Amino acid sequence: MGFARTCSVALVGVEGVVVEVQADLEPGVAAFTLVGLPDKSLSESRDRVRAAVVNSGAEWPQKKLTVGLSPASVPKGGSGFDLAVAAAVLGAAERIDPRTIADLVLIGELGLDGRVRPVRGVLPAVLAAAEAGYSQVVVPEQTAGEASLVPGVSVLGVRTLRQLIAVLTDEPVPDEEAGEEGRPDAMLAGLLVPGAGIGTGLAAEPAEGPDLADVAGQHRARLALEVAAAGGHHLLLSGPPGAGKTMLAERLPGILPPLTRQESLEVTAVHSVAGILPPGEPLVRRAPYCAPHHSATMQSLVGGGNGLPRPGAVSLAHRGVLFLDEAPEFSGKVLDALRQPLESGHVVIARAAGVVRLPARFLLALAANPCPCGRHTLYGAGCECPASLVRRYQARLSGPLLDRVDLRVEVEPVTRADLLGQSGRGETTATVAARVHEARTRAAARLADTPWRVNSEIPGHELRTRHLAAPGALAVAERDVERGFLTARGLDRVLRVAWTVADLAGHDRPDSQDIALALELRTGVARGVPVGAGEPA
Repeated sequence: MGFARTCSVALVGVEGVVVEVQADLEPGVAAFTLVGLPDKSLSESRDRVRAAVVNSGAEWPQKKLTVGLSPASVPKGGSGFDLAVAAAVLGAAERIDPRTIADLVLIGELGLDGRVRPVRGVLPAVLAAAEAGYSQVVVPEQTAGEASLVPGVSVLGVRTLRQLIAVLTDEPVPDEEAGEEGRPDAMLAGLLVPGAGIGTGLAAEPAEGPDLADVAGQHRARLALEVAAAGGHHLLLSGPPGAGKTMLAERLPGILPPLTRQESLEVTAVHSVAGILPPGEPLVRRAPYCAPHHSATMQSLVGGGNGLPRPGAVSLAHRGVLFLDEAPEFSGKVLDALRQPLESGHVVIARAAGVVRLPARFLLALAANPCPCGRHTLYGAGCECPASLVRRYQARLSGPLLDRVDLRVEVEPVTRADLLGQSGRGETTATVAARVHEARTRAAARLADTPWRVNSEIPGHELRTRHLAAPGALAVAERDVERGFLTARGLDRVLRVAWTVADLAGHDRPDSQDIALALELRTGVARGVPVGAGEPA
């Protein structure tokens, strides 16, 4: 009787669970049994592993073979267990020493010819292995860079099963042929899911992507964009078609600060599981930008799917920007599903197969027309929408959702002078991004001993007790609360925006002018505020 064990990782959302892969050989009729709650793709590994072992020059044991995946209560799926199953079988057959694979974590799919194919979710899988105390990992060669992002873990990238056998048995490692130069690597097909990245992507570098200087005029909207980036505040841009709402939103990721190391790992893990991680870029360093179409379903926006839920747009935009263009055209239920992640920074999805917690701390940018035809606010533009239709259209963005949006800006049509003259040209993305970085640095220094990073994350109780505005600065905001213009949540959000405005202006704490500008950006009602930060005088 032969027995061997090794390890692999099962992914539940973007979190991993280390699974022990055990192989047991007993005398009897040759058979291969796989137990431990495998799904369809994992059950088919019996045929893949058998063919890969034989085509790699090893002998397949002609005995009763049982492979168990423990813990048996955890659902397991995908083809990433193939390499671990093959190693456990070869260890039980004494082709390799079982002791060399006992503390080894193996992740990878096997082709029938013995090639090791890459799989999605390598980074969160290796993170889970490291947290469980494992220090040696074997992954496909194409994903070795992604696995190497985890500190304290020794990573071995293999191209074929023959190479793995040679390494484990101290034999000469064969030099397997790589793909033809100049042709796309067919092995990378396992990393990208066709259709999984529709409407998603990574923001281009500021030097190559769209520049804020391309936006003519719109000084107040540009200021709101700067405040949103500096404090992580959600933003609503409303106005007629062609005013520049989409242009502004597309330039928002460019002024966000680069991701920290921890944030990069979080974003990379989500994109790796979703199958939209760009090949050759194991670490995402820039804020992601996700812009789903208004026909998106709740599952595509929040997450879901058959079996265990997969990341949706809110998770793909984690630490970046989620832009909903034509927001009133989205389903009301889909929009209201955003209320939980906007408050908590994560989304919890319960399905029959299990409950998954996915990260979803994003900056929400909404764009909306004032009415179905879009000309309601334009003087003499010929809007024929009845008043009742306009009210119903605007009511598609529910009150509870809008209450969570800190900044609401009316984007007016661009004037001819701004469009054709040099006076309409504003500052570049690099200039605004530098101010945003300075403001975030001030906020980070002030919040150094707290669990929060940006002003939008500070709880209301802390704002009213520890982070106080200047004496008398809140008088106007307090009157708005008494008149019912502001809710309690609205007042807290005004305070958060005021702190961001103060950080941009270099103030130690918000004064009356900072509060007035925050109120104007929140309510859309002009308060007689002078030109603010980032706005040309």
